[in-house]
Amino acid sequence: MITVAFFDAKDYDKPSFEQYGSRHGIRFRYLETKLNEDTVDLAKGCDAVCIFVNDTVSAEVIDRLYELGVRLVALRSAGYNNVDLQAAFGKVHVVHVPAYSPYAVAEHAMALLLTSVRRIHKAYNRTREFNFSLNGLTGFDFHGKTVGVIGTGRIGRIFIDICRGFSMNVLAYDLFPAKDSGIDYVSLDELLEKSDIISLHCPLTEETRHLIDSAAIEKMKKGVVIINTSRGGLIDADALLEGIKARKVGAACLDVYEEEADVFFEDRSGHILNDDLLSRLISMPNVIVTSHQAFLTHEALNNIAETTVNNILSCFEKDGACDNELCYRCENMEQCKKERRGKCF
Repeated sequence: MITVAFFDAKDYDKPSFEQYGSRHGIRFRYLETKLNEDTVDLAKGCDAVCIFVNDTVSAEVIDRLYELGVRLVALRSAGYNNVDLQAAFGKVHVVHVPAYSPYAVAEHAMALLLTSVRRIHKAYNRTREFNFSLNGLTGFDFHGKTVGVIGTGRIGRIFIDICRGFSMNVLAYDLFPAKDSGIDYVSLDELLEKSDIISLHCPLTEETRHLIDSAAIEKMKKGVVIINTSRGGLIDADALLEGIKARKVGAACLDVYEEEADVFFEDRSGHILNDDLLSRLISMPNVIVTSHQAFLTHEALNNIAETTVNNILSCFEKDGACDNELCYRCENMEQCKKERRGKCF
């Protein structure tokens, strides 16, 4: 029996994980709290921990996990910027879910865009109060507009396909362009200058942190719409707010936020929000914020649970590779996983 401390557990996580875990002798110990230096001891007696995007796996947390006998950190997400991979090497294996439902995230990005541009959220609120005025609800056609897609992994490419369905012109930027994709790649500066809409679909790294800052916004078209369903740290939120106030940014559609860790996924409706920047963004009439829910479909939750369970099983086998293992030593982690025949250490 493999015992796993499941941090930041939500009701919607449990059915799929119980289904797959019970089939393979894995017992999940569900914990509502997030993993950090103060809560790490809750993993005592467990073989592994299962974490999400707002758990913190710093060098200190890794050292304590190792002392407790925990040998695996299983992310139930694609992103892993919250884990110190270098500190983990030689102590605990780290695995993630590289793809769960790219359609879910790409479709949510388009849903945010449609809602914002066609003022659907405002119309919904009005008609519930029997206000059927159309004043202030004018949007614009997607047909013929230029959308700039930053990051052309699976999610980015699916979003491009959706945009093409609206007869939009697509420009893309990626440090590692997809070969033979038929995608029109341009420099980042050209994308910023020519796009009516910009959608972010890249991971958060030291190179991409605050990719959208005041200098980037200055290069954009007046009235640009910015979409972020990837990681909050891709956007300098202060610069975004200033761009909105200056009427440079026409709208922002955000499913993620840089300082979301203590806010998102929780019911804060009865509390005063201490994050003034987030409060100001939400108060803007041209900003839509959803609480990191782009992944949240039945299909994605099922795929996340199945892949995570398989990752855990593979890492506790004596021989063979650890499925979807992350290794800080590899410059290109995706390539590393394809070539590795055994565990990372």
